[in-house]
Amino acid sequence: MADNRSLTTNPIAGSVSKIGKETIRRIAGRVVYPQPPVIAVQHPVVMMHGFGLLASLRRGGHLHNEAMHLRSHGVLAYAPNVSPYHTIPFRAENWAALIDEILVETRAEKVNLIAHSMGGLDARYLISRLGLHDRVASLITIATPHRGSALADIVLETPGRVQSLMTDAAKWVSDATMEGTPANFHRAVCDLTPEYVTTTFNPEVPDHPDVRYWSYAAYAGRGTSIGINPILSPLNIMLYSRQGPNDGFVAATSAVWGECLGTLEADHAQQIGIGRSIGSKFDSKGFFTELAEMLAAEGF
Repeated sequence: MADNRSLTTNPIAGSVSKIGKETIRRIAGRVVYPQPPVIAVQHPVVMMHGFGLLASLRRGGHLHNEAMHLRSHGVLAYAPNVSPYHTIPFRAENWAALIDEILVETRAEKVNLIAHSMGGLDARYLISRLGLHDRVASLITIATPHRGSALADIVLETPGRVQSLMTDAAKWVSDATMEGTPANFHRAVCDLTPEYVTTTFNPEVPDHPDVRYWSYAAYAGRGTSIGINPILSPLNIMLYSRQGPNDGFVAATSAVWGECLGTLEADHAQQIGIGRSIGSKFDSKGFFTELAEMLAAEGF
């Protein structure tokens, strides 16, 4: 008598079928929405870089990769570049012109600013002193020296010959990375001293009531359980002796401004996706994605 049982009841055939389906799913599986989810931020996001060589270590600029990542989520994100070695007023003027260009291109009325390091001081200046409060909806600063950085004092305490060498190097790097871009290293460093920022800059650059201000501090290295980039380690140690836990450039206490949203366990370079420190789980692209999600949730 013929065996009329279905092959699917055969345990061997069933296993082969299951393995086949799993293989097909791995190779050509489909989900309903395979694209990255859109983050519905109301205003374009302008990402502002900080001072110095970190602004030149990446092709396209040090926040370019993070901006492109946000664009994959539907965010109109921009990460333009200005002089890495110039004063706050000079850089702020440059940023203001770029913001106006972005507003024209996107046909938007306002932008959200996400600023790293010195970029946060530039942002505060352009909002308060250049009248861009009517074009800026919010500002998030990350490891910005709102009370200055003692590293600036350390630089100014070095012999004049050393300062001249640093000035010449800054001019060379500035022109090599952005041809024709001027540099004013000494004056820029003076703009970052704790005395100047706390006694001159902060009183003269008040927050504007029409703009929302958030901040993140950060630390790594000395005084923490988080590793730090070896290149930043000497700076981290020197700064710790004067201002306590820091990220290699900015003390955690100096970075608090407006509503502080937390302290990042990441050094100054890792915050923008350069390198990875032992003990830190920080992911720059994930972090900037969370910032965009917060802006969307807050209606910005």
